[in-house]
Amino acid sequence: MKYDNIFNLQGKVAVVAGGAGLIGKELVRGLAEMGAMVILADIDAEKGNIYVKRLTSLNLKASFKYLDITKEKSVINLINYIGKEYGRIDAWINCVYPKTKDWGVKFEYVSVKSWKKNVDMHLTGFFISCQKIAEYMKKQKRGSIINMASIYGMVGPDFSIYKDTKMTTPAAYSAIKGGIITFTKYLASYYGKYNVRVNCISPGGIYDRQPVKFVQNYNRKVPLKRMADKEDVVGAAIYLASDASRYVTGHNLVVDGGWTIV
Repeated sequence: MKYDNIFNLQGKVAVVAGGAGLIGKELVRGLAEMGAMVILADIDAEKGNIYVKRLTSLNLKASFKYLDITKEKSVINLINYIGKEYGRIDAWINCVYPKTKDWGVKFEYVSVKSWKKNVDMHLTGFFISCQKIAEYMKKQKRGSIINMASIYGMVGPDFSIYKDTKMTTPAAYSAIKGGIITFTKYLASYYGKYNVRVNCISPGGIYDRQPVKFVQNYNRKVPLKRMADKEDVVGAAIYLASDASRYVTGHNLVVDGGWTIV
């Protein structure tokens, strides 16, 4: 094996579900810059098409396709289209973050209806897409599935970082992301014999113009003394999508600046 190009994605076809989002856009660009043909799949066609036009103007290989991971038919249609158009799907990243309008209210005010809706959209959406793409990759006898999880699927929240802000972290988020991590391990065990690898990435807090007080509180706690930039997640995704990780499955790759070690 030559090691000078094991991260190269030239000739590979990758899908980023939720590719029009904050992290998703960076994943699309990163995979494309490494040579992959990237399908930005998202429910927001306007944002998705605008971003794809920007990438193609830079001579990167990308296209937009509509996807609603909460709808089984939508996932099946996308997989069938890509299969016919490109003949393969090498990597699929679940980076979708669906949520209700009341997302972020304090725990004691969360309704059962809201809880059920959020768990159903997010966790069940990941189930649908994983089930369909894993079966496709099983037939082609190769593939990498990457699920976006979170440090809050691993450890309990430190609520002190929300002091003097109106922010909090939803209880459903912890339940969902914890479920994604263990579900990823289940899938890795189930599909390993078909050469289908399933891993997840657990980022720490991503800077997105949060209140100054929150950012200060967060930075004091994390060993690297800063929140993650959206670009910080890209290297982990490239690694898990490439041959560099060909013997890695069922792993939760933590990208948190050291948050979970203290």
